[in-house]
Amino acid sequence: MRNLVLSILFLSVTTFSVAQELNCQIKIDAQQVNQTNQQIFKTLERSLNDFVNKTQWTNKKYAPQERINCSMVINVSEYSSDQFIATIQVQSSRPIYSSSFESPVFNFNDKQFRFIYQEFQPIVYNPNAFTTNLVAVVAYYVHVILGIDADTFSLRGGSDYYAQAQQIVNLAQSSGFLGWQEADGNRTRWKLLDNMLNNTYKEYRTVMYNYHRVGMDMMADDPSAAKQSISGVMEIFKALSNRRPNSFLMQTFFDAKAEEMQSIFSGGPKVNVTQLVETLNSIAPFHASKWEKIKF
Repeated sequence: MRNLVLSILFLSVTTFSVAQELNCQIKIDAQQVNQTNQQIFKTLERSLNDFVNKTQWTNKKYAPQERINCSMVINVSEYSSDQFIATIQVQSSRPIYSSSFESPVFNFNDKQFRFIYQEFQPIVYNPNAFTTNLVAVVAYYVHVILGIDADTFSLRGGSDYYAQAQQIVNLAQSSGFLGWQEADGNRTRWKLLDNMLNNTYKEYRTVMYNYHRVGMDMMADDPSAAKQSISGVMEIFKALSNRRPNSFLMQTFFDAKAEEMQSIFSGGPKVNVTQLVETLNSIAPFHASKWEKIKF
């Protein structure tokens, strides 16, 4: 009996120690492809879910309830032989203290996603080499998700994960695939990471921390004070907006947060929203239709 108990305890500890970091739902949407046999897309979907959720991406221990909820939707527009042309929509969220609410932190659509894949091809990540564009893109977004999540819990806490994402960018630059170089456009993987690491856009990561730790995590205890904190945090963005109006990172932030902010300030305890709405219209005019609904 004692040996049985010890075995159970050992299995329990082992299960906890190797618990992975992400709870990621990956979907392959191939409705646009004129392909009678959809099996390859199902195989790819299964393989990617196993790859992301069963790979241990960090040396930290995550309990099952601590895993980061996220999703990747790969929309395949063209497929021929082993060549795929697609987009990938990446989203992630983080829990809010003392509540069952998940706050969206990242919502990005990458339109430059081409890759080569043969059914049952192994999908394995090597941090020191570029193997395939499929692996590189997915691993890149895994590290971006980890970095953003860490930034919401401690100030600039995601730096190590962004450094690993930078390593992926560096290795992929000579691959010939789009999205990895500065010349490839304004909403690319290169641009996203460059902005996150660039001191010119430092306010983004400061806001990510303060919005969640000083604002959202306080909502259950004192919703009025939390709303006032979030309103004040938006003022931090003014300096960035003055330097880089309508910057890519600011758009990325509000793509994830606009609906949440509209909801937060349209109910619950009343706070003065006059200055907030003025600030939001100034720094994020691309979501003006949502800001005009904040009249509470």
